Amino acid sequence: MKFYLWLSIALLSITATAQECSYTLSGYIIDLHDNEVLQEATIIIVGSERSVTTDAQGKYVITDLCEDQYTLQVSHPACETQLVKVTVSGNTTRTINMEHHLESLGDVEIVAHAHKSKSRTATESVVDHNLLENNSAASLGDALKNLSGVTSLNTGNSVVKPVIQGLHSSRVVLITEGTRLQDQEWGVEHAPNIDVNAAGEVTVIKGAAGLQYGGDAIGGTIIIEPEQVPVKDTLFGRTIITGATNGRGGSLTTSLIKSYNNGWYGGINGTLKRFGDFEAPDYVLSNTALYERDLSVRIGVNKYRYGVEASYSIFDKESGILRSSHVGNAADLSVAINSQEPFVVEPFTYDINAPRQDVKHQIAKLKSFYRFDNFGKLSAQVDYQRNNRLEFDIRRDSDDLRPSIDLQLETIGGKIDFDYTADNTITAKVGVSGRYQDHFPDPVTGVRRLIPDYQGYDFGIYALGSKDFGKWTIEAGARYDYNRINAEKFYITSLWEAREYDVNFAQFVVEEFENQIFVKPEFEYHNFSATAGASYEVNDATTVSLNYALASRSPNVSELFSDGLHQSAARLELGDLSFNQEVANKISLNFTRSTDTWSFTIAPFANFIEDFILIEPTGVQQTLRGSFPVWEYRQTQARLLGFDIDNNVQVTDRFEFSNQFSLVKGKDVTFDNALINVPSASTRNSVTYTMPSVNNLKLSLESNYVFRQNEFPDTNFDVFLPETNTTEIVDISTPPDAYHLLNFRSSIDFAINDKSNLNVGLMVNNLFDTSYREYLNRQRYFADDLGRNVLLQLKINY
Repeated sequence: MKFYLWLSIALLSITATAQECSYTLSGYIIDLHDNEVLQEATIIIVGSERSVTTDAQGKYVITDLCEDQYTLQVSHPACETQLVKVTVSGNTTRTINMEHHLESLGDVEIVAHAHKSKSRTATESVVDHNLLENNSAASLGDALKNLSGVTSLNTGNSVVKPVIQGLHSSRVVLITEGTRLQDQEWGVEHAPNIDVNAAGEVTVIKGAAGLQYGGDAIGGTIIIEPEQVPVKDTLFGRTIITGATNGRGGSLTTSLIKSYNNGWYGGINGTLKRFGDFEAPDYVLSNTALYERDLSVRIGVNKYRYGVEASYSIFDKESGILRSSHVGNAADLSVAINSQEPFVVEPFTYDINAPRQDVKHQIAKLKSFYRFDNFGKLSAQVDYQRNNRLEFDIRRDSDDLRPSIDLQLETIGGKIDFDYTADNTITAKVGVSGRYQDHFPDPVTGVRRLIPDYQGYDFGIYALGSKDFGKWTIEAGARYDYNRINAEKFYITSLWEAREYDVNFAQFVVEEFENQIFVKPEFEYHNFSATAGASYEVNDATTVSLNYALASRSPNVSELFSDGLHQSAARLELGDLSFNQEVANKISLNFTRSTDTWSFTIAPFANFIEDFILIEPTGVQQTLRGSFPVWEYRQTQARLLGFDIDNNVQVTDRFEFSNQFSLVKGKDVTFDNALINVPSASTRNSVTYTMPSVNNLKLSLESNYVFRQNEFPDTNFDVFLPETNTTEIVDISTPPDAYHLLNFRSSIDFAINDKSNLNVGLMVNNLFDTSYREYLNRQRYFADDLGRNVLLQLKINY
């Protein structure tokens, strides 16, 4: 018996030794939506008194654990508490995702959200929600102009295209809620079809570092994201009413979001804008009224494991084009440019007559994701876009109400992306995308089509990632894009032969007529893009990053096929079938220092572009409609150098000063000349005084100084004036003088009831009613820019 007793004791001792509890469970607590770490999260082992909290890097460590299954209770002030089961068999690592959501503070809904950088080493800027709301009655381009390095190419006040560090149109990729916008952005008078009120946050990546969005973003990428929806039972929304004196109109936008604890949600956003003729300081800008109606809806379910969302949006905008900018021929253009005032100034009206634009853009989308524990997230999306663009010019026959240009572009796209999230020190993403386009310019306009029928096919694949090494972060990525264009077009025989297309592109000829040739051009392009960069955290306040980006862009349909009179631009435009892809090599540096009272960023860049495509005037040509300037596309070697500065100082608890400065120099290296349409240097300074005790009253004065552009090409041309039987130089090159504008901003909060609050804002743009002309406004030849504009804005959150 004693033998068995001692044997039992020995076996128990061995078992106790084997069950010695010395294992470690560790990992990170991170935001479900944007992978941001969550510090001060609490982890409790259910059934015991043991608990730990995460450090500044979001990391937790639990020691002295046995081999067993544990239930962890994980909580964070801005998240819903959740239970997580973890099996410990040896030292175990487990990263836990949490749902960061809206917190209710009294009767005001606030977002607990930190911006997630799209690129770890590239230069990027963010337009926050407050700035978007302040520009509720304006356009996306107007809102983006508040960022350093971002300007705009305007056709009057209502057609505003973003320009990023000197580049625009097809070189700027616009992503709206994960969908690449396809709205025929090649035209200088084609503004993005985006309702600024549907955006929750807008990020601008300066350069081609955002490879997941496209490899052709030589200028940059604009990423528009919707307002985040909480996973909780709540109903919230807002209404913004803006009235303006200049244009004697305003805008109304309202949104409503309903969500549930089970993850289901739905939302709707609508916008209505109506303005009459805008005014310069000394006269009415006749036929510049606009009417815009926008609607977006979405419904979906968002759970930890999976999510699905369906959405639909329509953008519908009708805008007048300054009547005096519509000239009949080159001689009229000369007279208009030399006149101090527009040759057509009529009484104020809300009517929109020719010349005008009527643009409708629709997007239908279905997207979903599935999350794999401790591995990553798989996302998929399909979308359909329909862009219909009508341009109405002044016809000789006033009874003919047909548009001069009727373009319809339909796009079907899809993509699959995978985010690796198992290691919090690594970000990695791979994806594929495809797109089919069908473009149909309606021939019933009775006008020779500027852009032909074509079908487009695009395929892309990419991989990118970054790795943290203590104070260092290394980032790299690569992308391949295949582009194919199949077009159908008639060429005038004399032009086809004069440009030697009969020699170089004889394989495209289908049939020859008396004075025309019917061709079916087919082009294929293989584009490679890449990015590499490094970021170094000097100390808690200072970071330095360096990024290199290689971008390739195929020529767009306008650059290839333009062949005819663009009446709204009063010029003949000629493309070239022999164009190669643009290839850009950009180096950007970013130095940032940020403390509690001071933040400073300087971001120099150098962009070298091979086969850069530009359009410029080359002469005058006589047509049946009159004599018009000829603008031709050509390729050259280009160089853009510059830098952006952002400086913000919190002088006291109530007093804040901010400064921005941007400079870009563009050069045509091939001809040792300045590039056309490069933005002028500019500086923006503002002082803001806040009185929290007086209903959070804010008063701000802003100074905006734009220097004269002293570097520009000489693209003037001679024109014959039959009235005087003389020849005169048409000066379309010389930039206008520098100008200085002062703007005033103020706002104050009021509590309406237990559930709503009201923010009242008063803004005055061009405070002293200064007369000026902007170099990148196409209507500067014909009229001054906008005069004083007083805006009253009411924002109701509920």
